[in-house]
Amino acid sequence: MIAFQNIKTNIVAATTILLSCVAANSVQAQQDTIRYTGKTLSNVDYHHGQLSPAVGVHATQIMRASREHPEKADGFGWTYNHQSMMAYWNNTFYLHYLSDPSGEHIPPSQTFMMTSKDGVNWTKPAVLFPIYHVPDGFKKEGVEGVAKNIDAIMHQRMGFYVSSDNRLLALGYYGVALDKKDDPNDGKGIGRVVREIYKDGTYGPIYFIRYNKTGNPLPTTFPLYTKSKDKKFIKACDELMSKPLLMQQWVEEADRDDALIPLKKQYKAFNYYHLPNGNVVGLWKFALTSLSKDEGKTWEYIPVRAPGFVNSNAKIWGQKTSDNRYATVYNPSEYRWPLAISTSDDGLNYKDLLLVHGEVSPMRYGGNYKSAGPQYVRGINEGDGTPPDGKLWVSYSVNKEDIWVASVPVPVTSEVKENANDVFNDLPNGEELKLWNTYDLSWASTKIEKKADGKKWLTLRDQDFFDYSRAERVIPFAQKMEATFTVKTEQNNHGLLQVEFQNKQGLPAIRIVFDSDGEIKVKHGARHGGIGKYEAGAAYTITVKLDVTSRSYTVKVNDGKETNKIFYAPVDGISRIMFRTGNQRYTPNADTEPDTPDFTDLPDTGKLIPEAVFNIKSLVTRKL
Repeated sequence: MIAFQNIKTNIVAATTILLSCVAANSVQAQQDTIRYTGKTLSNVDYHHGQLSPAVGVHATQIMRASREHPEKADGFGWTYNHQSMMAYWNNTFYLHYLSDPSGEHIPPSQTFMMTSKDGVNWTKPAVLFPIYHVPDGFKKEGVEGVAKNIDAIMHQRMGFYVSSDNRLLALGYYGVALDKKDDPNDGKGIGRVVREIYKDGTYGPIYFIRYNKTGNPLPTTFPLYTKSKDKKFIKACDELMSKPLLMQQWVEEADRDDALIPLKKQYKAFNYYHLPNGNVVGLWKFALTSLSKDEGKTWEYIPVRAPGFVNSNAKIWGQKTSDNRYATVYNPSEYRWPLAISTSDDGLNYKDLLLVHGEVSPMRYGGNYKSAGPQYVRGINEGDGTPPDGKLWVSYSVNKEDIWVASVPVPVTSEVKENANDVFNDLPNGEELKLWNTYDLSWASTKIEKKADGKKWLTLRDQDFFDYSRAERVIPFAQKMEATFTVKTEQNNHGLLQVEFQNKQGLPAIRIVFDSDGEIKVKHGARHGGIGKYEAGAAYTITVKLDVTSRSYTVKVNDGKETNKIFYAPVDGISRIMFRTGNQRYTPNADTEPDTPDFTDLPDTGKLIPEAVFNIKSLVTRKL
């Protein structure tokens, strides 16, 4: 999990790898490698990269770190949470992630498990792999220092394996960092552990499945897997280790000369997918790629940077999608925002770039090697299950602090053909937000709620001092249009709801605000002007008629008089309507210092604000 940018000692190695990649870019690689042929690039000055969203993405924060309210988080109050892994088995989503009290490589460390039946409602984190004490006297060749009263650092490049007889194994790795700059993934740790997940939700005993050389002679808390009395469990472990593609994931944590790993050079964070002809596309950090024709036993060329792909030192995820196409999900910049998806018809030529997660919330807690943004994305590996909804599911962390999942409808698209006619109570249960993009947090939710009278509304709640809830509807591109929406608030003395009309790149031209002083306002350049009062519990229908060519619009509240207004920023057309319970953020940005040594925690990290609730009855649009 060590980022090249964060570890000074790895700079030379990283440069060497990249130079070798360029040198090895053979004619064969040019012909067979994946490539990005699209023209869209992300703009890092915006957290959303000015990318059009993939329609219908639901991004859900499933664990919000909180040292002050551990009962709302993981039960421990740990604030470094990262490297999530997913599987779908026994009609259940499984996700585990590693956790440290405050920073990367600072022990103690453990791995938490969460499960969900629908991908939206998740269990509280439970300890999957516990804190592991490093035997006193443990040494690393070439590293100064001796272990004394320290615990291991958890790390895992591989999360799950479903065996041929349908057993689910979960895996983790215990590395050792003798100080906060030491590398626990240098192949000199204790070893890799495994345990079975049973269908009733319980866990089997923990075993080591592979020792590092440095860990093998030492007394260990857990036995080797061959000591299990369950022969089918042993068989599943042996089966796992017989697969070169799966073993390729163990690079970096394993011994540098581990015989199980085919390509031993330190290309990191491997994942893969199969092409129709049986060839395997491999992907690593930096968007490195190669091709295998023998299930990963050998690779056709030294991994090269995928032509056209922009990606720094965070992970990239690739997979075949349920419509027999392909997708890669990654950060298309030198930073860890935004999180985007690119699709391909043949698994080699990627032609578009769409937004998955375009928000970077404030990093609330300081810590060693914490990076801003939605990062280290992982999906469900081939063989580890297929959710029945046909969506592409990914997990990731934000700021190495909070754990998220996102579902992307398939086929992946950025356009809708029909105008919005979303009266939520009239739409089928479970499909109300099918065409909406949602940003749904633990403390600021975005959900369909059934009220006391039995009617369904889209409800945005917000009690998060640092973040906001958000819902967005992609509509057909229009230069002249009318939009009507109805909002009912549950307060008028606190909270904020902004409604924006945006172009394809997410740049707003019109903003209407339900402000905390009980007034409905519109934005005029740098200022806001009032257009009427609002009361808690009352419904307000807002009608907007706009004309892009004249940069003008009219706005009407209920049956009141139309008021003429001017766009506060010019756009070529309107493609999105967005509802948000806070002001748009622009920091961190490209000039924000990373890994600031004196950054500890933001003030009031445990602060909850009085909950503001905004209910949206409907959104209807039409072209004029």
